[in-house]
Amino acid sequence: MCRSIKTLRPPVLPEEATEEDIRAAALQYVRKVSGFRAPAAHNREVFDRAVDTIADATAELLAGLEV
Repeated sequence: MCRSIKTLRPPVLPEEATEEDIRAAALQYVRKVSGFRAPAAHNREVFDRAVDTIADATAELLAGLEV
């Protein structure tokens, strides 16, 4: 697991995770899995699409969790 991805659910995060928090975690995940900190121009679209997909899935997960 990427050590810079933090837990985004309460009570670990005192308030609800923001869209910015979720997107940052998604970006770190895609960077870790792809092995690229920043993709080459020819990979930019697929890289950004992966970040969007993971951010959406993360938001859905957090919204559905019962703490």
